[in-house]
Amino acid sequence: MERGAEAVRRAVVIEDDGDIRLLITHALSDIGLEVTSASTGPDGIAAVESVDPDVVTLDLGLPGIDGIEVCRRIREKTDAYIIMVTARTDEIDRLLGLETGADDFMSKPFSPRELQARVNAMFRRPRPGLAANQEGDTLVHGALRVDLGARRAFREDEELLLTRTEYELLTALMRNPTKVATREDLLTAIWGSPWVGGTHVVEVHVGNLRRKLGGRYIRTVRGVGYRLEEPAS
Repeated sequence: MERGAEAVRRAVVIEDDGDIRLLITHALSDIGLEVTSASTGPDGIAAVESVDPDVVTLDLGLPGIDGIEVCRRIREKTDAYIIMVTARTDEIDRLLGLETGADDFMSKPFSPRELQARVNAMFRRPRPGLAANQEGDTLVHGALRVDLGARRAFREDEELLLTRTEYELLTALMRNPTKVATREDLLTAIWGSPWVGGTHVVEVHVGNLRRKLGGRYIRTVRGVGYRLEEPAS
């Protein structure tokens, strides 16, 4: 499906509760998104394949294929922002959701205004490097390279398969490789300010990025934050 020069942003809502599905649909439509909804995991995956959305809201407690598995399958197909929405608030669900590629997490009950605010923050957040995003702009740190124009990241000649959030996190660190970035700095730069969640979201995404980079590229500065370093050969 091709988009015009002034493309409307699209959303897919995957939620088995009809009332909540309608609530989310109205909330996203009110901020200008074109919304497609689905009530099951398989239908949601099919909708993502068909619509090519900019953002997906995903219920964790879906029947049949649960939201964790749906998130994994969606992430293989798209770099859309994924917001998990669920009544299951225990920490393991939160961490599992983020480790499968979700960008944010909201607990039921939630305010439609909060959902709108989070989606708007995602769309306007200053993705690192895009302010000076001219063709050919590249960030390099040792064997790591980020092509800002193409939004692609490489380790030596191997392309890294990063989610949007992982890409933005890596770029934020590479723009100031010798500076320690606090968790609050990264929250503001990537998720927007004010941020209503805790800093654990940064820790989970740093862990995911660290695994994909291999080696010890990201150093944890205990009690402060993170900085890049060149791993020992």
